[in-house]
Amino acid sequence: MLESMFNPQRMEKGPWKMLFIGILYASLSLILVKWFFANDAVLANYSGILVVTFCVMFTIPFMYFIIREDEHEDEESFGFLSVWRIHKDAIYSFLWLFLGFIIAFAFWYIVLHDSTLFNAQLQTYCMINSPGNVNSCAQRYDFSNPTGAATQGLRFFSIIENNVYVMIFTLIFSLIFGAGAIFVLAWNASVISAAVSIFAGRSISDIPLGIARYMIHGFPEVAAYFITALAGGIFGVGIIRNGFKTKKFAHIIGNTVILLFLALIILIFAAVIEVYLTPVLFG
Repeated sequence: MLESMFNPQRMEKGPWKMLFIGILYASLSLILVKWFFANDAVLANYSGILVVTFCVMFTIPFMYFIIREDEHEDEESFGFLSVWRIHKDAIYSFLWLFLGFIIAFAFWYIVLHDSTLFNAQLQTYCMINSPGNVNSCAQRYDFSNPTGAATQGLRFFSIIENNVYVMIFTLIFSLIFGAGAIFVLAWNASVISAAVSIFAGRSISDIPLGIARYMIHGFPEVAAYFITALAGGIFGVGIIRNGFKTKKFAHIIGNTVILLFLALIILIFAAVIEVYLTPVLFG
């Protein structure tokens, strides 16, 4: 029913509208899990994954539509600037959708005061910020003092390594199932949202500051993942439609490489911001 009410075609000429779609779908995902699984002795332990799963289910029609439409236009694009011009609206749509996820997740995390809805996300954040004391970190939900033993140089390369790993994982997901990469992206949105709500001190009015803290480097980082997902989806759909023995195969390969190269450059730029700029601005 929702895919009929919110037809992806209607959002094609207004990427910013995806912000409200993201807020709606993330909110529905949290509410459904809260209502139907919070009291289940087994499934309550997997609430964080269930929230992301519902979010993915709601979003797949949009993801599939955007990838399919961009693949048609991609066949007519040549060169870096042309590829960017063709795909920039899709990338902006994904970013607005991602921001909608973060706003809704962070808001409801604070309002509902139910950490079980983000149990997996909190564990993940603690694994990154307090790897030697994960259980205690998750109980305190205090992410204000991440481990800082590593030098900026080591942290920079560690972040690059992790981001490239996620980029590869996103590419594989999108190749296997064109819209499948949305799971990786929804998961990252939920993890960032948990961090935002903790940084905001459980105050709704401080959510914008929390979003600024994490998204100053998060937006370019997530944009790189969306570009990767788009590249994988376009490659998969293009091969299915045109095969390996046509003249369009080399064209598809070329444009896919351009998108992946662009994604890698943006990832490096995001890592520079995260390591050298964000600590200066937010401490």
